[in-house]
Amino acid sequence: MTNLQLFVAAAAIWGTTWLAITFQLGPVAPEASVFYRFLLASLLLFAWCASRRIRIGYSGREHAWMAAQGIAMFGVSYVFVYYAEQHVASGLVAIGYSASPLLGMLGQRAFFGTPMTARMTAGSLMGIAGIALVFWPEFARLGLGKDVVLGAAYTAFSVLISTVGSLIAHRNRDAHIPLWATMAWGMLYGALSALAFTFAAGETLTFQPTVAYVGSLLYLSVLGSIAAFACFLTLLNRIGVAKAGYIGVMTPIVALVVSALFEDFQWHVLTLLGIAISVAGNVLVLRR
Repeated sequence: MTNLQLFVAAAAIWGTTWLAITFQLGPVAPEASVFYRFLLASLLLFAWCASRRIRIGYSGREHAWMAAQGIAMFGVSYVFVYYAEQHVASGLVAIGYSASPLLGMLGQRAFFGTPMTARMTAGSLMGIAGIALVFWPEFARLGLGKDVVLGAAYTAFSVLISTVGSLIAHRNRDAHIPLWATMAWGMLYGALSALAFTFAAGETLTFQPTVAYVGSLLYLSVLGSIAAFACFLTLLNRIGVAKAGYIGVMTPIVALVVSALFEDFQWHVLTLLGIAISVAGNVLVLRR
C-alpha cells in the first residue's frame, strides 16, 4: 500500500470507531471493554503470526520495550479515552488528538534529534485550529464544571501517553522488531494493563451478550485495532511519528461525516471552515 492509501485507511477506520465505541458504553465497565477489545485482537494476531511463521520469541529486554509500547498505545491511553467520553462530548477528545502531530514532532526532536521544520509546525497548528473551529459550537455550550475539567484532564493524559507509545514504536522499529510480533505482544500487554485498571477501579469482568455490544467489539478488535494500527504503524515507520500523527487530525473529520449520516449532526459555517483549514494543514504536512 502507498503512504496515501495507508493514511486514508487508518483515518477512515478510526473515524468510524467513535460511533462504535458508543455501543461499548453501558453496563460493561470501560476498562473491561478495552481489555476484551485488545485481548481478542492480540489472540488473532498471534494466530496470524503462527500461520505466517513469524517469530514471536524475544529477549526480556525486547519484551520490556514491546510492553511499554503496548501499555501506552493500546492500554492506558484507550482507558483514558473511554473515561473522557463519559464526561464530555467526543469533540473535546478530538481536539486533544489533533495535537498529536505537534507533540510527535516535539518528541522526535527531543529523543531522536529529528529537526523541526517551519512547514511541519505550521501544518500542525493549522490542524489544531481547524478541529477547534469544527467543534466550537459544541464548546460554546460548555461551562467549567467538574465534568468538563475531568474530561479535559483524561483527554490530555490520553494524548500524551499515546504520543509516548508512538515514540516507543519508532524506537522498536529502529531495533528491527517485526511489526506483527510487536502488535501481537503489545496488544496483549495493553489488554493486561486495562485488566489491571478494571480490578483497581473495583469493577468486575461483566459481559453484555447483545448484538450491538458483540458486533461493535468485533469491529473495534479487527478493524479498529488490527487493521488501523497496522496501517498507522507502517506509515509511522515510513514517514515518522509527527507526520503519521496527522491521522489524529483527519479522524474526527471522518467522524463528522459518519455522525451526519447516523446521528443527525448539524453542519455550521465554522464546521466547513475548520475542515478546510485542517485539510490545508494536512496537505502542508504531507506534501513532498
